[in-house]
Amino acid sequence: GLPGCGKTTVGQAVAELTGRTFLDLDAEIERREQRSISQIFAERGEPYFRQRERELTEELTLVGNMVVAPGGGWVADPENVALVRPPSQLVYLRVQPATALKRLGPMRTLRPLLMRPNPLAELARLLAARQAAYESADHVINAELYNAQRVIEKVMELASVKV
Repeated sequence: GLPGCGKTTVGQAVAELTGRTFLDLDAEIERREQRSISQIFAERGEPYFRQRERELTEELTLVGNMVVAPGGGWVADPENVALVRPPSQLVYLRVQPATALKRLGPMRTLRPLLMRPNPLAELARLLAARQAAYESADHVINAELYNAQRVIEKVMELASVKV
């Protein structure tokens, strides 16, 4: 889902509850590159970052049994999705752009695609561009309706379903 929908918060909790390893894809890319996503975008550009996402996704397919929180644009690359399906299940945490922006708060300045004059309009643009990819997830949870704990519970209910 969009930045601010709760991917990292929910993913960490689900991993802990299921005894799996958790990985935030953006944080791992930052660790490996030894610079922030904003710096990567500024110095190398978005295509370079997207290539790093794909390479890391390929690597993770060799590990398996993890809970992974990718960045909001990860799912827009069909190659990423094809790499993990099956056996992985994708969960879309659906929120409206205004909710995502509110949840991000001052942290939105760390998101290179939101460092524009109107971050709400940018989130709306991102949602419009990515919505079909988001909606193609195996499971969709309307995270507008629930607090974080309930979203975690909903994901846990889905995690018990073997596909």
